[in-house]
Amino acid sequence: MSAKPNERPQRPWFSSGPTAKRPGWSSQALPHDLLGRGIRAPEVVARFAHGLKLTRQVLEVPDDWVLVYVPGSDTGAVEAALWSMLGERPVQVMAYENFGLQWATAVRDHLKLEPEVLSAPWGSLPDLDRVDPDKDLVFPWNGTTSGVCVPNADFIAADRRGLAICDATSAAFAMPLDWARLDVATFSFQKALGGEAGLGVAALSPRAVERLDRYEPPRPVPKVLRLRDGKGFDRALATGSMINTFSVWTLEDWIDALEWAERVGGLSALIARTQANAAALNAWVERTPWIDWLAQDPAMRSTTSVCLKFVDPRVEAMDEAGRQALVKRMKALLEAEGAAFDVESHRNASAGLRVWCGATVETADIEALTPWLDWAFAQALGE
Repeated sequence: MSAKPNERPQRPWFSSGPTAKRPGWSSQALPHDLLGRGIRAPEVVARFAHGLKLTRQVLEVPDDWVLVYVPGSDTGAVEAALWSMLGERPVQVMAYENFGLQWATAVRDHLKLEPEVLSAPWGSLPDLDRVDPDKDLVFPWNGTTSGVCVPNADFIAADRRGLAICDATSAAFAMPLDWARLDVATFSFQKALGGEAGLGVAALSPRAVERLDRYEPPRPVPKVLRLRDGKGFDRALATGSMINTFSVWTLEDWIDALEWAERVGGLSALIARTQANAAALNAWVERTPWIDWLAQDPAMRSTTSVCLKFVDPRVEAMDEAGRQALVKRMKALLEAEGAAFDVESHRNASAGLRVWCGATVETADIEALTPWLDWAFAQALGE
């Protein structure tokens, strides 16, 4: 039997959403003075506007882009873009993990469009040469459920006619985004900076705003997804105004995360922290015979939601139900010891492990985690 490690991670939270709170976080550090105030009160609107300003600063969003809050986390932000913008041009959707598949389904079954779906097996990217600059494109920058990310945005034409709508929720604040090749980038509070769930952000380029101003989609759009008013893009949304009633507490928590991000050095520091965490986990994978990356190509391997597969012959001989049972045993062992929480793969993925390596995780905790993974694997197999 593998010996039980002596040292536990100080912060054993490795979930891919909501992710770990920032180091040193405390609920008592959040301002309480606006709790219980009306959502349209000038002070509350000003605070939401301040959150958008900080988001722009930390993420280094271009000055001519606008940012809006959308209910429903990143899912709501993506859906708002799809419902409010698509239909003018043919659509392509990159579907190489769970959420890309969801966006393809939404475009086909709910918007009643006929998207060209660029698919690939889990662990791979589709053929990026098939991206058509004349078509609107919907794609995840990073596949949170597959551990696969695009290496860059060079596959998107600089002189494209269609819009590039990017689900960037587990890439924003952790990977460099090529704003010149994007038109919509969405993300949620709960991912790279460890915010609370429920609110999403859509960053809109001038081309995206122009589409909203000019094009009225041939469908009724639910209020919570509505980015247009009677004249085009609803510009009040870019001032901190809200589509519906949002949580002030969630917003204060987001501002706290952004202020921490500025203190540690801004976007470059967040990316560096993420890369250091991924490197620590990768070093363990390299030396460990029973585990491997789901994404085999290092150029497309996520540095945030690192997804791992079993390559031990005893596990490979199991059926999927047997592998899922093994993961559940490992999860139970780790959580009972307080060594790691939520390291199982996404429910729609094949049985494996998934470890969040974003900037709010400490590298020392990744290093302390890996002996526990070895121990739990051995225990779960009954070695």
